Amino acid sequence: MNKRAKQAKVIRFFRKAHRITGIYLFVLFFILSISGLLLGWKKHSKGLILPRTEIGVSTNPNDWLPLSNLQSKALESIKSKNKSITEISRIDIRPEKGIAKFIFKNEYWELQMDCTTAKVLAINKRHSDWLEDIHDGSILDDLFKTRVEIIKLFYTTSMGCALILFTITGFWLWMGPKRMKKLK
Repeated sequence: MNKRAKQAKVIRFFRKAHRITGIYLFVLFFILSISGLLLGWKKHSKGLILPRTEIGVSTNPNDWLPLSNLQSKALESIKSKNKSITEISRIDIRPEKGIAKFIFKNEYWELQMDCTTAKVLAINKRHSDWLEDIHDGSILDDLFKTRVEIIKLFYTTSMGCALILFTITGFWLWMGPKRMKKLK
């Protein structure tokens, strides 16, 4: 078999791998790209995807109330808005703004509070969090209540390998005919 025939065989193999993989992963690539696009724009969405960060009274930590006081006030305040929320997932302190963001475990809620006065500055849905869960596949781990995020691990590994495969096969689908013309 000459070089040109070998090159044509390689190109046919890559074309078939590219086509078959693309057929199976089309929907997942579409979801991944849309969620990634929205996440890329989250800070520039004027509060639609990620709530705007408010500004507190003082940026001096010496003026702030103890975190335990802020935490209990945050839970009390969020329960008046949504009774099903019972647990804080994380607390994001923004020293340059003088606020604390309390992110809750269920339903993607956020409460922003002034660290000095404990005044609630904003209560918002965090659409960026559920978009991120869709983007990385962890939404399925939450749905099926897996403990070690096995679905997320499988999904991110599959999508990463698929993108690598698409890059390699796509490159050869572009480069192969150019090489064949040179062999002619």
